[in-house]
Order: sequence, then structure tokens, then C-alpha cells
Amino acid sequence: MLSKQKLARINELSKLAKEGKLTEEQAKERTALRKEYLDVFRSTMRDTIEHVKVVDETGNDVTPEKLKQIKEQNKFLN
Repeated sequence: MLSKQKLARINELSKLAKEGKLTEEQAKERTALRKEYLDVFRSTMRDTIEHVKVVDETGNDVTPEKLKQIKEQNKFLN
């Protein structure tokens, strides 16, 4: 998870950009922080999805095969 300070900095830089007061150095910083944020978000989302089990109304496991394969691969990596 991204720190509160980094999230606050992203918001601060975005506000400056909307006001048209963003320097080139600040734009680079904002781009780097956004990339870091998206990397963390994607990693967290991927981890969440890979741990989902889909069950129908009758209690049958209907998890997609692709997801089952990913779970099997991850067993061997851990």
C-alpha cells in the first residue's frame, strides 16, 4: 500500500497541474508517483482475484479454469 504522504503528494501535484502551476520536475515526480500507485494497485488487485473461489447457488465450485491454473502455479512458487 502506498503511504499517506505519497498519496497526499500525488493529490497536491494534481491540484497544481489543474491550476497550471506544475513545473517540469514536478510533472516527472507526479508521473513516477502515479506509476508507483498503479503498480501497487495492480498487484493488490491481482492478489485479490487470484484468491477468489466462485461458488454457484448449489455449492458447486465454478471457478474459471484459468484462475484454477494460476492458483496451482502459485502453489509451486510459494
